[in-house]
Amino acid sequence: MWINNSSTTEHSPLTSIIILTFNGLSFTKECIFSIFQHTKENYELILVDNGSTDGTPTFLASLPNVKVIANQENRGFSGGCNQGLSIAKGENIVLLNNDTVVTEGWLTRLLWQLNHDHSIGIVGPRSNIIAWDQAIMPVSYQTIQQMQTFANSWAKTHHRQGYKVDQLSGLCMVFKRSLIDMIGGLDERFFPGYYEDTDFCIRAQISEKKLWVANDVFIHHYGSSSFKVDRKMHAEILKESRKKFLDKWMMDDLKQIKEIVEREKPFNRERHYSPF
Repeated sequence: MWINNSSTTEHSPLTSIIILTFNGLSFTKECIFSIFQHTKENYELILVDNGSTDGTPTFLASLPNVKVIANQENRGFSGGCNQGLSIAKGENIVLLNNDTVVTEGWLTRLLWQLNHDHSIGIVGPRSNIIAWDQAIMPVSYQTIQQMQTFANSWAKTHHRQGYKVDQLSGLCMVFKRSLIDMIGGLDERFFPGYYEDTDFCIRAQISEKKLWVANDVFIHHYGSSSFKVDRKMHAEILKESRKKFLDKWMMDDLKQIKEIVEREKPFNRERHYSPF
């Protein structure tokens, strides 16, 4: 069942796909299988588990040709992703949620968008459950098989279309290793999660890099975040991370992002990125 890189484009630059897991084994299986099935580029798969208790670590250890980091405790989204980044060998980096299903040609199209304009720093796809300007709602499919058909049709209709945005969702982000070398990884103050993606996007823009949506890439999102299991806890985490974010950037409201980006230029690594 688990066939990895069966039709890889051997001479393409290496892409490191980093997936963070914390329970949700059935989603993780479907996500990984979709990568194996629909990714033709030269890639390495890095899986970082944050202390799952549902059999996820055993499953990850059984996969061929992958790199696995098994944490005994939850390092948070930023911490786990940074662990993956620390061992990534790729020229290109993908941060991908484990409750997603990728589609035919997804990485080919995302990398084309990233590479055709050197002023672009981060690229994200369209999806069904996603924030800001990346959402397609409602979608016409009801099953995953129908979703793949929908995604293929969407890709053909919107071939090589894209557009600039002020924020991208951490659901799926594609960027060059050189961006991490320049602006640092995800800020671990946002533990266990939320706003680390917006923070990363702000730093990229301060560094004169554009945020770009690949309009010809659709990825399905189940939206099964483990944070949402306990709604009260989810609300508290969201509130705390929002406060940390506003305090860090001395903002009163998220609508000020454009203003903050211009105010903070040029990028200063010591000022704008504080690794924990």
